[in-house]
Amino acid sequence: MRASMLGLALLAVGGAGVAALLPAPAQAQADTRVVFPASASQGAMVIGKVPAGSVVQYAGRTLRVSGYGSVVFGIGRDEKGPLQLQVQRPDGGRDTVSIAVTARDWPTERVNGVPPKTVNPPPAIAERIKREQAQVTAARARDDDRADFAKPFIWPVQGRISGRFGNARVYNGQPGAGHSGMDIAVPTGTPVKAPAAGVVTFAGPDLYLTGGTLLLDHGFGISSNFLHLSRIDVKVGDRVEQGQVIAAVGATGRATGPHLHWGMNWFDTRIDPLLVLDRSK
Repeated sequence: MRASMLGLALLAVGGAGVAALLPAPAQAQADTRVVFPASASQGAMVIGKVPAGSVVQYAGRTLRVSGYGSVVFGIGRDEKGPLQLQVQRPDGGRDTVSIAVTARDWPTERVNGVPPKTVNPPPAIAERIKREQAQVTAARARDDDRADFAKPFIWPVQGRISGRFGNARVYNGQPGAGHSGMDIAVPTGTPVKAPAAGVVTFAGPDLYLTGGTLLLDHGFGISSNFLHLSRIDVKVGDRVEQGQVIAAVGATGRATGPHLHWGMNWFDTRIDPLLVLDRSK
């Protein structure tokens, strides 16, 4: 049975009305809606609504469902769609949700002056990078029952966007992968504020590629990462609130100048922080 669609404006990452997904617990039992956007963009974070107690499956994963029926997942940069979600209601009924994926253009960004060893690292350095990235990947695997992601996000710093999510990167003339986050150009030492509440799951002052690196988990597999930091002010396990200073901008790791790289993930799927920010407009 096709799920009902009660309006993209309520749920899409670019729309308002996320509060509509968060009814009081006393009302949740009577809420039988299954609500997802009809379409969403590559790189989007999608929040949906199902009856509390439902089982929702997407991309081989059983999604966590909050006590009031909210679910969240991310759409990858190269996802073509349409996406299919399976919803089993507490009463045994089943719904199939189909979501079209809106394609985006990915311009090329050329980054010159990068240290050559960060573009083509020697074997010993490549092994170090592999170990460090495995630690970061493990931190992203958490699936905490906290819905910090559901509230509007704020900018961690205010500045010029110097690199956009998804754009094809060319380092010193050599093609690289699509950019995994958003770069914001601001001076070294600029305080970095938590864009949403969460728990610190990784804090490393000197990773080879990403320099000072901090991960903040917002629950349900949604996390933020902050790279190239000159200083980290929190430690693993700390609970931080939105707007709290957690670090300072730097130019550590593979960087040609001071800036904050802010990336976001749904587990191992990278999503666009700018689209998440657009939710609150």
